Amino acid sequence: MKANSTFRYQYGPWAVVTGASSGIGLAIAKELAEAGLDLVLVARRGAELKQLAAELETSHGVKTRVLSADLSTRNEVQQVEEETRGLDIGLLVAAAGFGTSGNFIDANLEDELSMLNVNCRAVMELSLLFGRRLVQRGRGGIILFGSLVGYQGTAHAAHYAATKAYVQTFAEGLHAELGPKGVDVLASAPGPVLSGFGERARMKMGLAEKPERVARVTVAALGKRMTVTPGVVSKFLTWSLMTAPRGLRVRIMGQIMGGMTRHQDGVR
Repeated sequence: MKANSTFRYQYGPWAVVTGASSGIGLAIAKELAEAGLDLVLVARRGAELKQLAAELETSHGVKTRVLSADLSTRNEVQQVEEETRGLDIGLLVAAAGFGTSGNFIDANLEDELSMLNVNCRAVMELSLLFGRRLVQRGRGGIILFGSLVGYQGTAHAAHYAATKAYVQTFAEGLHAELGPKGVDVLASAPGPVLSGFGERARMKMGLAEKPERVARVTVAALGKRMTVTPGVVSKFLTWSLMTAPRGLRVRIMGQIMGGMTRHQDGVR
């Protein structure tokens, strides 16, 4: 997205992007820098963030702040809000998140709790903290990331899908609540994406979308839609399953996820 004064007025001058060191968060940060927004870059990996900040400042002339934070820890979520109080934040992009997969009863409890904290609790808390600021200024935006698997229960990724269902319904509610107050809320629900997500979640993905396309489509939809499904696979499955009974959707998505996790059989 090219620099746009209207976009910068509505969603700038500063944006907070979590998960900015890789994948969709990284792509979103680049997209917003091209649009002329100054950026607060948040992720666990401080070295990667500093490198990205230098790149964006040089290539787009924007200002940046780097915050190394583990969003599974509540104190560090609050730190993000505290360290940005002196900035005029117009946009929150909560792109930090990760997934787990396989049989739920074989899961590591600490991993599942950490995922719940990052995917749900941190998203809720950041939305509350920054949402108050955005409503007070009378304009701004919030982008939250759901997933194609969040539209129904999904075997072999039962808990991950549940965290994304939370995000989807949360974003829809906020869209209705905050829109009349000048704050645009968007849920982005991509399908498989070519990033480090699949490796960490122990999934083998076939067809997958590039994070740059997900970022471009998502940013373009802000202020225009309640939910966007970026990517060919996401759109196809969303529309093809839309009229199917919920039980059938659960079975179909479970079969798809089962194919992505079949290599885990016998490996613990």
